[in-house]
Amino acid sequence: MQSYGHKSGHTDCIRTVPIFSHITHDEMLEIAKIIEPRSYRKGEMIYLAGDPGGKLYVLHTGKIKITRINPSGKEQVIHILGPGEFTGELSLFSSAPLTDNAEALEDSTMCIMDGAKLKALMLKNPVIALKVMEELSQRLQKAESLIEVISLDSVEQRLAQALLALAGDKGEVILKMTKKDFASQLGMSRETLSRKLAAFQEQGLIKLKGQRRIIILDKDGLQAVRMG
Repeated sequence: MQSYGHKSGHTDCIRTVPIFSHITHDEMLEIAKIIEPRSYRKGEMIYLAGDPGGKLYVLHTGKIKITRINPSGKEQVIHILGPGEFTGELSLFSSAPLTDNAEALEDSTMCIMDGAKLKALMLKNPVIALKVMEELSQRLQKAESLIEVISLDSVEQRLAQALLALAGDKGEVILKMTKKDFASQLGMSRETLSRKLAAFQEQGLIKLKGQRRIIILDKDGLQAVRMG
């Protein structure tokens, strides 16, 4: 782990983050003062569950995996973060230690903000506070949907829903994570995911291209599987 850049690099980091998209240049410079830039190598841990909280970790470049260890000792993927996304936000509003782990999936650079100083800026600029609340509400909604899916839906329904959501209107899915992490996010094993993808392909619902590309051949068919 090492520092990088100077204040110009700090503002570059801020510009990539949606919650800071409506601040003025002077406000951006003010936020840059509370940023501690860091770079991480692929496979390096950024923080671990139990570490002290109170910081906002904003990803500038690279890719970060956020995970938790479930009661059975297996890794559960919570998020895969790309540039402009952030983590650690819950610890801004609580003195509790961090509850998840963050690992660099590739060489990455982050802008780390001191929570107390960021909260002071949020009080001065309500737009930032509202943007953070909006992001938190969206993440809560996604988490609730994931819990519902894992609790109520079959493996096939979970996979069909995930493929439809990831494909959107593009007609294909380009996985931003390994199939092992994708399976973990859906609450299934890597082996189960491979079997179900192969079954979907045999049914003419999808076509697998390489390790991370999935072509949607029959959207209505996947919708039917999703509805059970």
